[in-house]
Amino acid sequence: MKRIAVIGAGAMGGALVNGLLASGFDAACIALSNPHKEKLEPFSTRGVATFTDNCEAVKGASLVVLAVKPWLIAGVIEKLRGAIDPAAEVAAIVAGVSSADLKAMWADKLPQALSIVMPNTAMALGQSMTFIVDVEGTAPLANEIFARTGSVMTIEECLLPAATALASCGIAYAMRYVRASVEGGVELGFRAADAQRIVVATLRGAAALLDRPGTHAEAEIDKVTTPGGLTIRGLNAMEAAGFTPAVLAALRASR
Repeated sequence: MKRIAVIGAGAMGGALVNGLLASGFDAACIALSNPHKEKLEPFSTRGVATFTDNCEAVKGASLVVLAVKPWLIAGVIEKLRGAIDPAAEVAAIVAGVSSADLKAMWADKLPQALSIVMPNTAMALGQSMTFIVDVEGTAPLANEIFARTGSVMTIEECLLPAATALASCGIAYAMRYVRASVEGGVELGFRAADAQRIVVATLRGAAALLDRPGTHAEAEIDKVTTPGGLTIRGLNAMEAAGFTPAVLAALRASR
């Protein structure tokens, strides 16, 4: 296996490493760097090489993943420019930084393969929807690595804000639906834990139905919507309360 260096052990960096380990990736081939040692301890006990010095972490890495806050990335890149193998791929998990700005941060040390990557925290469970934007060259290793943590789609940069709204922010929107449904389940008589179990299983089933080739959400809805039945009453009540406009408004706001 090729060596992977992850800079940052926060929500995204940690989720990536957890997802790689869960996929069977060799812990000895992962280097993880973070300035705070306490965030590294859970990973070092699992065999991951951990560092507080980013330059040490990237030595010999074939792929360097920058998983740091947007306001920190320029400083991180400045210190790493001369330390990364010129043949290595670099992938930046960073929101709100354009490809032009990202390239400028590298000055005359631009990697041969540089990409922006936008996953979500479900990486830890191998269920992320991850988007890759090629900034310089192509990113075959980044595609391979992130495919271990879920689905991967290469897109144009102009679609990245929409992708972020649908998939990264979308995790929170899906959770909000679950929370509302669980509250409804409690009102209808279930204990909260049982209501959540029911809602999660139902969503898992809906996702599995839609994951088949050629399926469409409206067609699946039609299968359980009978004339004068309960489902159509519920759907109409949701729309009367503004369900679809609320979802569209959330996506537009987060884009």
